Amino acid sequence: MSVKHAISRGLELGRSVLQLGLLKSGGRVAAKLRADRFRVGPSVRTVQPQAFLPSRYRYYRTSLRGLAAQLQSAGFRRGFTGGSPRNRAVFLAFGLGVGLIEQQLEDDRKTAATCEEIQAVFRKKKFQSPLKSLSSGYKLEDYIIGNQVGKGSNAAVYEAAAKFVPPKQTDSKSSLVELREDEEEVQKPRSLTCCSLKKFPLAIKMLWNIGAGSSSEAILKSMSQELVPAGPLALKQEKEHITLNGDFGVLPRRVSAHPNVIRVHRAFTADVPLLPGAQEEYPDVLPARLNPFGLGNNRTLFLVMKNYPCTLRQYLDVTSPSCRQGSLMMLQLLEGVDHLCRQGVAHRDLKSDNVLLEFDSDGCPRLVITDFGCCLAQSDSCLQLPYNTTWVYKGGNSSLMAPEVITALPGHGVVIDYSKADAWAVGAIAYEIFGDHNPFYRAVGLDSRSYQEKQLPPLPSTVPADVQLVIRLLLRRKPSQRPSARVAANMLHVSLWGGKALASQDSAGMKKLADWLLCQSAVVLLKGCRGPSGNRVEAELQQSFLSNLDLEDLRTALGFLLYGREQQHACILSA
Repeated sequence: MSVKHAISRGLELGRSVLQLGLLKSGGRVAAKLRADRFRVGPSVRTVQPQAFLPSRYRYYRTSLRGLAAQLQSAGFRRGFTGGSPRNRAVFLAFGLGVGLIEQQLEDDRKTAATCEEIQAVFRKKKFQSPLKSLSSGYKLEDYIIGNQVGKGSNAAVYEAAAKFVPPKQTDSKSSLVELREDEEEVQKPRSLTCCSLKKFPLAIKMLWNIGAGSSSEAILKSMSQELVPAGPLALKQEKEHITLNGDFGVLPRRVSAHPNVIRVHRAFTADVPLLPGAQEEYPDVLPARLNPFGLGNNRTLFLVMKNYPCTLRQYLDVTSPSCRQGSLMMLQLLEGVDHLCRQGVAHRDLKSDNVLLEFDSDGCPRLVITDFGCCLAQSDSCLQLPYNTTWVYKGGNSSLMAPEVITALPGHGVVIDYSKADAWAVGAIAYEIFGDHNPFYRAVGLDSRSYQEKQLPPLPSTVPADVQLVIRLLLRRKPSQRPSARVAANMLHVSLWGGKALASQDSAGMKKLADWLLCQSAVVLLKGCRGPSGNRVEAELQQSFLSNLDLEDLRTALGFLLYGREQQHACILSA
């Protein structure tokens, strides 16, 4: 759009808006008087759409109608008090502004429409869990239990397999949870496995029941948070009517399937058996019939999930991922956290021990977030927890609590906002992913209560500058200055696949952005379940990105990247 055309168009629009304002001003007054006279209920104010202005005007963003109203009001006041060159300048500036902003809005409307169309296409592609949930498997006797593969503060995990069942007729339903026939073979380092995944494709988590009683209803109510990632057929149908109160007396949320969130395929209560290593590993939580000095109840909750080779911590203890793999791993955590946040769930205990890991056909790590025993997932919470007494539980692992959570003091009207707390934890875990010590564990010495951002240790020089920027932003103390998991994920998506050309928010940049989004969509659709390099993990990440497209979040991410790159360039010049 040429300057001459913008000026003429702006003047024309300004003149027409001015004429409409003069002609309609009396009508508005009369309508307002009539409305005030005959109003029965409270007035309803419609929300005006926000104008997408360049990032340098982000503090002055307002609707175009609001801007026009302000300038009209100022112009009318000056006009009625006497004409002057200043008045004419105001109206000329208004005309020019309307013309230029209108063109910017038109470009943004086109890009927003493109985002909505792409989002609609990819939201139809639902994630399919690698385990097919079938009609049975609701008893402990349906499974062969192997060795212990993990133990935490409230549960033990064992490898398991469904008992062999002779093939049924095609019109009958299978009775066990089985692996999908077309499931690809998982590749993994032998040193990371504690069992044969082919022999034991499932894992059974046995919760420790101390004080929840031995009735199924009491157990499900007490441990309802563990059912947040449960599938629709996880509980037996007759159990679904039980009101799963949770800790606050309301029904907990259930999250939909996502490639970076664990899926619970079966959940049932059963008598606690004497499993391998029980007497040595956790004798105190066994029931009295198994250990005379045990404090546990006779029955407890069992969860059936897919078996994974190792945790993220175990993997990082023996392997150093490449920078690209590390970026993909961090991006998967952000995508998983964003999925939980969108559905009103805060994990509140995110750490490398609570992230499981497997490998796709190219050997790229795939991460899933697990262990929801500490989560905030109440149906009416909106990620905000009233904190009026010290008895309110704030979450697990105080070392990785976000500053706004760990420093909260109980009081009347105090509310803890968890909307960005898990994203902060991802920033801390990123140090481990890129081969460094977690700065918030005691060995390093930083405390989330009191640390200053300048005290954060530098990341290895091999970590890309954009990734370092994302980590520094995630670890900001103030939530208002910290990007959400969605914005941080968008920054990594653009950095990995968009190149530096997209870090621009002018008209040319918006056209490049729309073209890039369309190109990415075409590539993902053509490649199907595999990414541009044949990588299944990358394909899942790109599908997740495209299914959650939002222009404002994307522009915010681009603004952060542009700011970071400008700062980096300034540092290079000063050096």
